[in-house]
Amino acid sequence: MSEEITLDGIGVAPGVLETIATVATQSVEGVAGIPGSGLAGLVQKGASRGVVVELDEDGSLKVAVRIQVAYGRPMHEIAGAVQRAVTDALLTHTGQAIAAVDVFVDGVVFPEQ
Repeated sequence: MSEEITLDGIGVAPGVLETIATVATQSVEGVAGIPGSGLAGLVQKGASRGVVVELDEDGSLKVAVRIQVAYGRPMHEIAGAVQRAVTDALLTHTGQAIAAVDVFVDGVVFPEQ
């Protein structure tokens, strides 16, 4: 990934866009966690990070989000809500078209008893 993403002539650090996508993801009910978020996410690279935002060849944003879901919740509904939340947040903050928001469910978190 490059050092910065250029949006309409303005350089933006990928971490800024990833933070916007992370906050949007965490706001979705049923998302129990994002692997690699927090301090660990600062040093992780590539697929081990929870959220990765890249600029597609046509100038639109492409996002990959890895989540853990709460047990007993429909994964497809949570994934769809994450896609909508991330798309809305990035579109609102950047005005940039969103090519894709790919959601990967990495685990299920069970309630503590």
